[in-house]
Amino acid sequence: MNKVFDALSHPIRREVLELLKGGGMTAGEIADHFPVSKPTMSGHFAKLKEAGLIQGENRRGAIVYTLNMSTLEEALHGFMGRMGLAREDGVDLPALGKKELPE
Repeated sequence: MNKVFDALSHPIRREVLELLKGGGMTAGEIADHFPVSKPTMSGHFAKLKEAGLIQGENRRGAIVYTLNMSTLEEALHGFMGRMGLAREDGVDLPALGKKELPE
């Protein structure tokens, strides 16, 4: 979980995740959205991959990145549990924007 939160601590990495919500993108397509060098972006991609938040696949010489939402969901559920914000049955509390289920 620490790797996930470390990866999420930088605004560029959070914005990369937002871009990938729309589907897979090449490293170059993502990098074009940011005013930093390609080596800097490679470091951000590496941090996100290490945390398990994105996956990279080589397609015809270009790396295409996609989101791995299950890692983010697991980290958030773990964090919510530690903060006492999740019910024992695994259903999130309505205070976090979820609909309350009947008892």
